[in-house]
Parts: sequence; C-alpha cells; structure tokens
Amino acid sequence: MLSAFNATLTLPGIAGIILAVGMAVDSNVLMFERIREELRLGKTPRAAIDSGYDKAFWTIFDSHVTTLITAVVLFQFGTGPIKGFAVTLGWGVFINLFTALIGTKTVFDLIAAKREMKELSI
Repeated sequence: MLSAFNATLTLPGIAGIILAVGMAVDSNVLMFERIREELRLGKTPRAAIDSGYDKAFWTIFDSHVTTLITAVVLFQFGTGPIKGFAVTLGWGVFINLFTALIGTKTVFDLIAAKREMKELSI
C-alpha cells in the first residue's frame, strides 16, 4: 500500500503501524468490557455478546473514523515521512475497524453456533 501511494516506510510509518495496533487492542478491550458488564447484569452469554457489540459499536466507529479523517488530512498536506505515517495509520485503522466490528463478531457467532454456551469467561 505504501508503494501504491508513493509513500516510504520510515520511522513515522512504523509509528503509524504501532498506533494502529494500539487502536486494535483498545477496540477489543472496549468490546470485552461491555460484554463483561452485560454478563454482570445476568444476561446469557449469547445475549451479552450481542448487547456488548451493539453498545460498543458507535464508540469504536467514532474513534476510528476520527483517526481516519486525521490520516487523510495528514496525507493530503504532508510530505515523505508524514505521508508514510498517514498511509500506514489510515490502512491500519480501516483494517482494524473491519476486524473489530465484523471479524471478531463472526468468530463469536461461529463458536456459539457450534455449541451451546452456558458460561463465558472474558
């Protein structure tokens, strides 16, 4: 992706990758905490997962879109290393948003479909 946008992988580009990984961790922590809250309220594991994802969706979406807008502005007005940072951050955020909201939910759904969950340890 860096070569497609004529950007170089420099230390700022690596920093963009690290920031994207940090945002991915934050998204998962946020979702799991919401699921824990729902479990504490006495919901079944399946209902807690659905409710946790629903409640965390807009928070995660908002933070990722805000960061993506920042990456677009940096790419538009930056040069060289700044463009590398913007490209790695932008693609990382885009991939994280997809993975956090769709990928992990799909994994939970597949696990729940294979067997009945009586208990969920998060």
